[in-house]
Formats: sequence, C-alpha cells, structure tokens
Amino acid sequence: MIHPTSIPSPDVSFIQLGPFTIHFYALCILAGIIAAAFITNARMTRRGAESGLIIDLMLWVVPFGIVGARIFHVLTHPDDYFYPGADLLRTLYIWEGGIAIFGALIGGGIGAWIGCRVLKLRFSVFADALAPGMLVAQAFGRFGNWFNQELYGLPTDLPWGLEIDASNPAFPVGLPADTLFHPTFLYEVIWNLLGAAVIIAIGRRFTLQWGRQFALYLIWYGAGRVVWESIRIDPSEVFLGLRVNVWAALIAVVVGIVIFFAQKSRHPGLMPSPYLPERNTAETDGELDSDSPDSLYVDLSDDADGVDDRGESAATSTRDSVTRA
Repeated sequence: MIHPTSIPSPDVSFIQLGPFTIHFYALCILAGIIAAAFITNARMTRRGAESGLIIDLMLWVVPFGIVGARIFHVLTHPDDYFYPGADLLRTLYIWEGGIAIFGALIGGGIGAWIGCRVLKLRFSVFADALAPGMLVAQAFGRFGNWFNQELYGLPTDLPWGLEIDASNPAFPVGLPADTLFHPTFLYEVIWNLLGAAVIIAIGRRFTLQWGRQFALYLIWYGAGRVVWESIRIDPSEVFLGLRVNVWAALIAVVVGIVIFFAQKSRHPGLMPSPYLPERNTAETDGELDSDSPDSLYVDLSDDADGVDDRGESAATSTRDSVTRA
C-alpha cells in the first residue's frame, strides 16, 4: 500500500537532445567521477603532490575502472547477456545500467598502479586520497539506479518504501501494483556519505597513511554492501547460498583488514614524501629542492615525532626543512 511518505521513482531515465540520448544513469556516474577527482586532488595536494596530478591519473583509472566494472557485471549476470538469440553487443551497452563496483576496484586499481608508476607517485598516497572520494562517487552512482528503477530491495510496508512502476520488466510477478520496496539505493547513499566523513575524520585524527585509509574504505563499504546486497531481489549468481556480490563484499572486508594491519606493521612512521624515491633522486640528487613539490609535503599529524619507513626520526633536519601548511 502506498504511504504518503513513500519514495516515488522518476518517470523518465533519459532525455533526447536531437539525435543524442542522454541517460541520467551516465550523468550520475560522470558527476561521481568529477566529485571524486576534486576531492582526491585536494587531498593529494595536501599530502604534498602537485596540484592537478589527478588529471593524469584519471586518464588511467577511469577507463580501466569502467572496463573492469562492466566485465565483472556481465560475468556475474550471465543469464542477462548469454542466451540463445542474444545480442552480444548489449554487453557493451553500459548506458543501460550494469556496472559492478568490485570490478571497478580491480580494473581501476590496475590503472592507478600503472599511472602511479609512470608519474613516480606512491600508490598508497593516491589510494588514501581516493578513499572518501570513492564513496562519494558511489553515492552519486546509486542515484543512477534510482532513475533506472533497478537494484531495489525486498517488499516492505515501511513508510519510506520505494515506489516501482508495475510495468517495469523487473517488477516481481504476482505482487500488487502498489507494492513498496526497500530503497537500497538510498540506504547505500547514506552509508557511503557517512563513511566518507568517518574516513576523513579518522585519517586526520590518527594520521593514517601508507594505504590504511583505503583499507578503511574496503572495510566500511564491504560491511555495508553485505547488508544491502542481502536484501536485493535482482537476479544474481549464487554460490554456497550467498549472492556473488556478498562474497565479493566479504572478501573486500578481509582484504581491508589485512592491508590495514600489514601496512601498520611495515610502516610505523610518517611517509617522507608522496613520491617514489627514484623521482626524488632523479630530480634533486638526493636532496629536496626548495622549488620541488616534495618541499611542500604536509605533515597531517598533531605530533611530528615518529619514525619513517627508513627508520629515521621524523624530526630530523629533513623533516625540519619541510614547509608546514
């Protein structure tokens, strides 16, 4: 039964501009990428990297991430794309919806690693800077699911239930037309934005570096995704009684925990520079130049006393020469 406070679904999912069809799903993904780029650039700059470096990195991350996301989705939903008489070109129709964040993490991670190697940037610096921006981007992306009326949850009589058109091909057979569903898109939007704020706050409070903020992202997002995925009713491959994305989310949590404690053990102190040692050596012959981006490295901790990964005191003359913001 429709409640006065139920959430309506949009009547349209695209607009037509002459010969061009603009899908709102694609616009949501694009908005998420732009937001993540701005957030990541600001955080990388604060860590001492050159401003605008994110543009070079995105040229690697975005294409690899999109390809990985689509491949993961298609492989985990084979019945939607591979059947007698199927149009295999539909596997490429990303504007119709259907990308998987876990595939984006794998593909985007490969692209980011390549980009960081090319730019001589520490991969963990980019990963940490990206962590909250990634959650914000995913929040934008979930609005694309809302426009497409897809990936909603089980039927519910809660007052914030989501209205879905009975004519929607994904509408469950046999249910009344006024059935409401759990708005899983909204649950994830709230969870992701809260997670972005939590990661920023914890990262600043405890000066988390060396990829540990990205580890928190994996733990936070994975934990939430286990819940949201468990109440979704869209078709999915099932292994050992669990949807494939539940397994992927659980793996993300485990990987995040391993990264967090492994990096804490390997790097107990502050990062000396956002760049790889070979870049510093090539540009400064072992010494920081006053015009080098490394001289602008910002120590985010409240206490500068610490030990970097080479076992040197963080309060050495090199650290003392750093310009603090």
